[in-house]
Amino acid sequence: MDQDKRKLLSALCHISGLCSPAIVTIGVPIAALCLTDDPVVRVNAKESINFTISVWLYGIVFGILVFLVIGIPLLFILIIVAFLMPIIATVSVLANPDKPYRYSFIIRFV
Repeated sequence: MDQDKRKLLSALCHISGLCSPAIVTIGVPIAALCLTDDPVVRVNAKESINFTISVWLYGIVFGILVFLVIGIPLLFILIIVAFLMPIIATVSVLANPDKPYRYSFIIRFV
């Protein structure tokens, strides 16, 4: 696959995590996963999907923990992580398009 196309699709998968609507956040990586056969783009799309689902699940758990007060700082940390990690992943795949980015502390469903 063309290196520029690989960069673009991988970056779109990760940066879509900053979009607010759920359809965009998870829809862009699913579209990239279905439309390409490039192994690096497919791994980046799967990582982005897993990151989004993990953030949603952590948000639900931390939201429940708000009643025990410990959830409040955890939610603030989650908001910061959910904002910074897609930016870091996007910069990483643009700098090194041949290596897929792997998020830390996520649950890998796909």
